Amino acid sequence: MVLSMAEPLSGTQLQHWRTFIESSWALHTKLEDELRAATGLSMNDYHVLVALADAPGRRIRMGELASRLVFSPSRVTYQITSMVKRGLVKKESCPDDKRGFEAVLTEQGLTALREAAPAHLETVRKSFIDHLDEDELAVIGRAFAKIRKV
Repeated sequence: MVLSMAEPLSGTQLQHWRTFIESSWALHTKLEDELRAATGLSMNDYHVLVALADAPGRRIRMGELASRLVFSPSRVTYQITSMVKRGLVKKESCPDDKRGFEAVLTEQGLTALREAAPAHLETVRKSFIDHLDEDELAVIGRAFAKIRKV
């Protein structure tokens, strides 16, 4: 099979890459399925709620939120619109720039996050954290911090 003219991966590199892809998809699917079953929230909902809960004033400009979550502008707009309909967030004009908009965490959204966090973090622990020692977690943290910058 001819893939491209790029330098091919070594057998070990290809094995590690495939292991990463397959295990990360499986982990994400498990986290998504268990979060939805326990709370009705999607992983995207949860990550938006966490980002807003951590933000000053529990509000973030839409563009900044898209960047943080690695969403396209249209994807973050769709996500926030869905969450507004469910009362989890509000969309408000930016106080300093009336052309821009901010996503704002509602009390209902904060309550949903607080109720979802224990079950979600338990799944994270059982499916990821508990399988790794502190050194492995540190390597993963450093490696993905590098990749995130690319």
